[in-house]
Amino acid sequence: MRLAQTTALALLIAFSGISSRAQPAAPAPAPTATTVGANLNLTPKRITLDKGRRSATVYIYNQGTAPATFDIALVDRVMTTDGQIVSVAEATPAQKPLTAALRSAKDILLISPRRATLAPGQGQTIRLRIASVPQDATGEYRSHLTVTTIPPPSVGLSAEQAAQGGPASLSFQITSVFGISIPAIVRFSDADVRAAIQNAHIEFAQISPDGTSPPKRTAVMVFELARLGPSSLFGNVQIKSLSQRSGDPIGLARGVGVYPEVPQRTLRLPLTRVPSSGEKLEITFTDDDTSPGKLLAKLDL
Repeated sequence: MRLAQTTALALLIAFSGISSRAQPAAPAPAPTATTVGANLNLTPKRITLDKGRRSATVYIYNQGTAPATFDIALVDRVMTTDGQIVSVAEATPAQKPLTAALRSAKDILLISPRRATLAPGQGQTIRLRIASVPQDATGEYRSHLTVTTIPPPSVGLSAEQAAQGGPASLSFQITSVFGISIPAIVRFSDADVRAAIQNAHIEFAQISPDGTSPPKRTAVMVFELARLGPSSLFGNVQIKSLSQRSGDPIGLARGVGVYPEVPQRTLRLPLTRVPSSGEKLEITFTDDDTSPGKLLAKLDL
């Protein structure tokens, strides 16, 4: 998307000066925005391999209405303490300690195929397997299986096409490229999964309840999920009231991870209501990796 936007802006600068000298500029037409492959589905959402499971499969599915070509690659990414996932290639200087702590699985895993063209409604199986084992390998290695759409050759405008609207007008097209990335983890030691919940408190923020309605004042539970063992964490967070009989949680987050390059990450979990004064709450984190359903951490407040 950056390349397409940069090209469009360059063309706009190049042609606007010529047009302004010829005659008063007419209102510029709205840019055409095209999203390529925005209906890609991928399952599962996480892969873990070890000595007992040396291969796995991932299924991608084109849910769109047009054929699409997908590039399939392993990309090294790291987690920041606020939970963001950042490409190693795009890491800032302040994030270099995180990238230095990452054990990359790119040289360990073999993926096939590397590219796939899928018709609408068509799927493709991607196979991963451990191809090589580092000498004296221990602990956990990780990369991210990344599936990215490739824009067709027909997408985009040349300089001549962009100027066809006349000396006082300019047309250009912005193309957004869509991709999905999931962690691919290789463990050469038994998993040591331990966690703790720390520094919990409630803040307030303006949040839309459904993403489309106007934002409203919302209670947010803020806390740190700490990784106490060397293995990454992956599980579900639930916040319940201990003061009310209703068993429905007032806060829930599934698929929460903490990777080995960070000792903990800060979570901000919106609540369905504002807790009453003196109400007792319980925050739990349960495993969804090595022992699904096992309680790993709990905090009452």
